[in-house]
Amino acid sequence: MGKPKAERALPENEALARATSLRVSPQKLNLLCGLIRGQKAEKALADLTFSKRRIAADVKKVLQSAIANAENNHQLDVDRLYVAEASVGKALVMKRFRPRARGRVGPIQKPFSRLTVVVREREENA
Repeated sequence: MGKPKAERALPENEALARATSLRVSPQKLNLLCGLIRGQKAEKALADLTFSKRRIAADVKKVLQSAIANAENNHQLDVDRLYVAEASVGKALVMKRFRPRARGRVGPIQKPFSRLTVVVREREENA
């Protein structure tokens, strides 16, 4: 019994990986994703490896997961993969307060982000 199997949302030459709660603001994460959009998979991994940003390690993990999904689940050629999409969205925001002078408080917002990476197999130039 149960539900029938859902249709695949992506085309046959794409694979996807997501991270749902990254502790960084979407604006900062989008700057890093702009570096890897449209690049070949191995060049994007190299750029993330040597990036100075703290969140680069988590983005690299998501990209490696997308590459592994493409290879193992969808039988795509790893050498022809490139980053087709790297989209960022807002997740929850933790709200905290810091005591300030004269009995006042200063609000602090700690944002979280979502990251979706789609890798696509490049067509052969015949």
